[in-house]
Amino acid sequence: AFIDENRHIVTDIAGTTRDSIYTRYNKFGFDFYLVDTAGIRKKTKVNEDIEYYSVIRSIRAIEASDVCILMIDATRGIESQDVSIFSLIQRNKKGLVVVVNKWDLVEDKSKEAIKHYEDAIRQRFAPFVDFPIIFASALTKQRIYKVLETALHVCENRKRIIPTSQLNTVMLEAIAAYPPPANKGKFIKIKYVTMLKGSPIPTFIFFCNLPQWVKEPYRRYLENKIRDTWDFHGTPINVFMREK
Repeated sequence: AFIDENRHIVTDIAGTTRDSIYTRYNKFGFDFYLVDTAGIRKKTKVNEDIEYYSVIRSIRAIEASDVCILMIDATRGIESQDVSIFSLIQRNKKGLVVVVNKWDLVEDKSKEAIKHYEDAIRQRFAPFVDFPIIFASALTKQRIYKVLETALHVCENRKRIIPTSQLNTVMLEAIAAYPPPANKGKFIKIKYVTMLKGSPIPTFIFFCNLPQWVKEPYRRYLENKIRDTWDFHGTPINVFMREK
């Protein structure tokens, strides 16, 4: 559908695509590689050596990518295997765009139905919920180019650099408004924050007196504050505590 030609033999029967297919896409001002992976099925359903190696190649394609487009079948809803693939993308810290495919086959396309579907997806994929969801159809080409535009935007978000002065102005104010909880009578004081240059994903270092006592809920608060202020939609970010 993207390249607008019948280049590959495909079928809706699961397990027929064996290799990850690389295609250079250089139309409409875009220039990147699209990788169509073999479908990743549950281990219990993989009963051939060939398909086992297809799954391995799909996992390698995820590891080598910048942005992953996770396809969900609109007629089947979110399956446990979708959650497993999402976890694989998360563990590898890749950008994410969720595409609900076969939207042309869904009867109820109301705003309420879309909102319900989006909420269900984010609930299953929590705690990481800051990613785009696109309702599309590969068959009718409905919104498929929006998928590429969104993937490119997520890729740009991964490379976003926030100036240190701007970062400190916003984050130190947020920390002052809601400081980290005291531990054993000792107060945690975060003095300074900087963004690590050259990291493959956005990485923020907070310098404080007792980094080992900053718990996960507070790290999540800091991450949410960063996401509320700057556009990191679709990309995971790292938040580290270091001793001042």
